[in-house]
Amino acid sequence: MNREDIKYQAYVQILKEELVPAMGCTEPIALAYAAAKAREVLGKMPERVRIGASGSIIKNVKSVIVPHTNHLKGIPAAASAGIVAGDASRELEVIADVSEEQAAEIAAYLGQTEFTVEHVDNGCVFDIIVDVFAGEDSAKVRIANYHTNIVRIEKNGEILHYVPVEADSEEGLTDRTLLDVQSIWDFATTVDVEDIREVIGRQIEYNTAIAKEGLAGNYGANIGSVLLACYGTDVRTRAKAMAAAGSDARMNGCELPVVINAGSGNQGMTCSLPVLEYAKERKATEEETYRALALSNLIAIHQKTGIGRLSAYCGAVSAGAAAGAGIAYLCGGGYKEVIHTVVNALAIVSGIICDGAKASCAAKIASAVDAGILGYNMYLNGQEFYAGDGIVNRGIEATIHNVGRLGRDGMRETNEEIIKMMIDE
Repeated sequence: MNREDIKYQAYVQILKEELVPAMGCTEPIALAYAAAKAREVLGKMPERVRIGASGSIIKNVKSVIVPHTNHLKGIPAAASAGIVAGDASRELEVIADVSEEQAAEIAAYLGQTEFTVEHVDNGCVFDIIVDVFAGEDSAKVRIANYHTNIVRIEKNGEILHYVPVEADSEEGLTDRTLLDVQSIWDFATTVDVEDIREVIGRQIEYNTAIAKEGLAGNYGANIGSVLLACYGTDVRTRAKAMAAAGSDARMNGCELPVVINAGSGNQGMTCSLPVLEYAKERKATEEETYRALALSNLIAIHQKTGIGRLSAYCGAVSAGAAAGAGIAYLCGGGYKEVIHTVVNALAIVSGIICDGAKASCAAKIASAVDAGILGYNMYLNGQEFYAGDGIVNRGIEATIHNVGRLGRDGMRETNEEIIKMMIDE
């Protein structure tokens, strides 16, 4: 694929759009971003805050620790962090630079300010509305469909910014329908590495750092450490442990950024850290490593395009299958090995549900990475799942389409039931 190809240009841009840094779990951080922007528009500290959130936002914010808040959790905590210490110009790094004094101020503000939280359903799976009030003044900020997509800004009832919202559409982003696995393979194996060096290099640096911190510290259920202690340090175990350890840290208050994929830090770590472990084991060149990561990241994004940003379908499954593709490439596999790896992995673990961001995400990640590796080894040993085996269809694109249909449509009611369980309805 050459630079002039429309897909080449699109794929470089998609990587730039999706592989961005985030401090903390992306749903509470998106909420902090909206709150910081609302405070900025209001021009003063709010005396009262009203938050509307779709069910999937409530699900993913409920149990995860907000960084730089001394281990506070929940929607009001995320909004408080954005209001007190947020820099809206930093977007998903909105609370990356919070002093100890500001952390104390966040807790104090949370304790003395009236917060109300409402479950809203405006037809968007991803929906955050923050209204702030001080005296006679008010401001409103709405984010819809993806984490930095501000679609409405108001001050004292006057609309300052408005973008029409249609269900889960993602206007403003590069067309994701240009993605297909054959073209992704062609791109990853021919791209000029300089065109992706900055974005992939940052992913390697950030995600490796937080994974190492996860192994060194005491975060959540310490799944990464448990894996190494119980199963040894072979490359397969290390691949799972590093991805799990990054999630251990990120879900439980670690104040290091990650580079996300498809709006998720867990997915960003899952489709990168296992590939990096195999690259080290096989003494891959820098070029081979960057190509493997381009392959893994784009296959993960392609799968998530059909599923949607938030779903009852665990995003680690998509990322684990994508990691398997990157590993297959590093192990000398070609296009056939890659597509069979992905299909096999999806056949194994597509039933894992997403019940919000929390410590157990790390264990789900380990299972998804294991499925990716098993999917590759199955094909090496002459084994595969065939069309008609459950949701597996003829060809990788048809199987990915089925997974998207399952995650977006089939599991819609499952998502609602999970949300009801989590908010005790």
